[in-house]
Amino acid sequence: MAFVVTESCIACKYTDCVSVCPMECFYEGPNFLVINPDECIDCSICVGECPVNAIVEASAIPLDQVHFVELNQTLSQDPRWTRITSTKTPLTEHEKWREVKSKLHLLQK
Repeated sequence: MAFVVTESCIACKYTDCVSVCPMECFYEGPNFLVINPDECIDCSICVGECPVNAIVEASAIPLDQVHFVELNQTLSQDPRWTRITSTKTPLTEHEKWREVKSKLHLLQK
C-alpha cells in the first residue's frame, strides 16, 4: 500500500521528503505535494522526513483524511502537477500554517 500526503502539507509544502525518495514519486502543485501511488515502493523513508507528519501509509490513514488517497492519485496524474526531485524552500507563510489542521479549503489545484 502506497503512502499518502495529507492535509498537514497544505500551505506549508516542506520538501524534505522529496530528497530521500528513491523513486522520485512526489509531484508538486502550487501549495501542496502528492505521492503517485503507482510509483511509490512503500519504503517509508519519506515519512520521518516530514516536519508536519503529513505522510501516512494509505492503509493506516485516519478516517477524516481518507479522501487524500484519491486526491494523491488524481493530482499526481494531472499534467499541471510536476515531478519534484529536490528540496526547495517551504512556502513563505509555512510557519503560520504549520500547526493548522483544517486546511483543505486552501488547497490550490
